[in-house]
Amino acid sequence: MAERQNLLAEQRRALILDEVRRRGGVRVNELTQRLGVSDMTVRRDLDALARMGALEKVHGGAVPVEGIEPTVHEPRFEEKTGREPAAKEQIARAAAALVTPGSAVALSGGTTTYTLARMLAGVPDLTVVTNSVRVADVLHAARRSPDGTENGGPTVVLTGGIRTPSDSLVGPVADRAIASLHFDVLFLGVHGISVEAGLSTPNLAEAETNRRLVTSARRVVVVADHTKWGTVGLSSFASLSEVDVLVTDAGLPSATRAELAELPLRLVVAGEGEGGLDGELPEPCRPPRAG
Repeated sequence: MAERQNLLAEQRRALILDEVRRRGGVRVNELTQRLGVSDMTVRRDLDALARMGALEKVHGGAVPVEGIEPTVHEPRFEEKTGREPAAKEQIARAAAALVTPGSAVALSGGTTTYTLARMLAGVPDLTVVTNSVRVADVLHAARRSPDGTENGGPTVVLTGGIRTPSDSLVGPVADRAIASLHFDVLFLGVHGISVEAGLSTPNLAEAETNRRLVTSARRVVVVADHTKWGTVGLSSFASLSEVDVLVTDAGLPSATRAELAELPLRLVVAGEGEGGLDGELPEPCRPPRAG
């Protein structure tokens, strides 16, 4: 790894993680020389990556976390659509029961939130904020009858931004738009979820946009099938303490359910009625955003 200076923190950490994975471990003094930064900066980066669960700190450096390899590949929307379709339908149906007419909701990008959007098309007086091109398309289509006449349906606010392989809009334009908004509940799809790393994605820009979505929401509902558990993307954007409800499917292992039972979030297992909310969301686990 050639010496690199003036890198953003996320860029440095991506390079450090790549070096750890490639070499099986690195020393702090090697990283300071190759990155051209201070010993303290490297140690802060290692601390941040260790909190994500992306690596393990050892005396004088860091090594990979055994059994967990942070993912950097971002699948395309079409690639994800065929994964766990039945579970996504069940999860979306359970999540849709939490939406009340007249509320303002946000839907992040993802195939599970796309499935949820189709189920929200008939909810009266709904305002939907989204950074997903696919979600916006399905909700816009629901506003028109086959003959082209308007038939109501949700009001859609599309953030704008730079399009990712998964058809989400991210970057400074999306971030500024989201920062100016407030919504009652965010339905958030994720690439990976774990106790150590929280919610994560392989896309650094999407991580920042997701952070803005979480900050602007009064309540956060994560919609994720069981295969997302234990997956760690390159960048974490929220801890599980920031999640009010996790809606998942019956494939979630019992050991994982026991882990989640120790956390303040509410677990809803679609199709089992476990932790069901009877159409009502719990009180937010975080105070509302100031301003």
